[in-house]
Amino acid sequence: MKKNILLVAAVMMSLTSFAQFPGGGFGGGMPQGGFGGGMPMGGFGGFGGPQGGAQVECSEKFTDINYAGDDGQVYHMLDIYLPKEVKDKYPVVVHIYGSAWGSNSSKGMADINTIGQALLNAGYAVVCPNHRSIADGKWPAQVNDIKAVIRFIRANADKYKFDTSFIATSGFSSGGHLSAVTALSNNVKIGKYGTAEYDIEGNVGPYTKESSYVNAFCDWSGPTELLQMECGNAMVFGGKGNTPEEQLIGAPKEGNEDKFMLLSATGFLDKDDVAGYMFHGDADFVVASCVSQYLYDKMQEAGVESYIVRVPEGSHGGAAMYTEENLKKMTDFLDAQRAKAAKKK
Repeated sequence: MKKNILLVAAVMMSLTSFAQFPGGGFGGGMPQGGFGGGMPMGGFGGFGGPQGGAQVECSEKFTDINYAGDDGQVYHMLDIYLPKEVKDKYPVVVHIYGSAWGSNSSKGMADINTIGQALLNAGYAVVCPNHRSIADGKWPAQVNDIKAVIRFIRANADKYKFDTSFIATSGFSSGGHLSAVTALSNNVKIGKYGTAEYDIEGNVGPYTKESSYVNAFCDWSGPTELLQMECGNAMVFGGKGNTPEEQLIGAPKEGNEDKFMLLSATGFLDKDDVAGYMFHGDADFVVASCVSQYLYDKMQEAGVESYIVRVPEGSHGGAAMYTEENLKKMTDFLDAQRAKAAKKK
């Protein structure tokens, strides 16, 4: 009991250091990180650890590029990092920040010094986009934005040295959720489940004739299964009926289960889906590791290539998750998926 009280106290102390959500709950914009974002210049990064990108090693960096054709909207900006080793073109990974979907402007703190640097060192161009927050738009606005990023990459391949024969998604926390949903909803225009229906592809940006298909995904500590969020010992943020995911979709879970399936990665799962790799800490008190285990199990049942690493001492981000071993598992996985994609050409 004493241990649990201390844990709750530590969480609440951490939360009070974040910018407060307007309007109560977790529904507003959470600048500087939120659940797994980061503080500028490598400071305390929410539950994700120091994530500032000031020291990232790359050959070129392009910042504040509008991918939607609506200049001035911060939530439609992205940054591009190219590997230190100069080449004519690079395979691409879109890495998405975490914020409980509460930030629309955390691309500069998107695990750049950990996941991002590992990807760059392995020869991948890294694209870090902003996306609309809960305050900017309800679901599926967020996945519509990430799909638009993929289309932007294809349309601007020559300009930024992108090798579009391989594009993958990655993300931490709510970014991991968006990474998984984006990949598992490949080729889905209108998502349907029971009585629920959403335009998953959307029409954001000027490149709607381009494909938003991705070849693989990585998910770091993501809340991918929104009907499974109470499967472990993680805290319920916001209270029942007012959790971040309920604010994101604009409805309580009870009585709206079909809608929440179309907010979940398994709502789009079928046998033809691309491979995914889940990384999760068993000591994560923000998103329980059994959420990622559920997605992995369902992918296995469907016959979809999938992998999972559960770190016994791993929290929601932090050093125990971003070990050299885990980062290498990520890049080895992406290299293997890239080789498979090349054989299919």
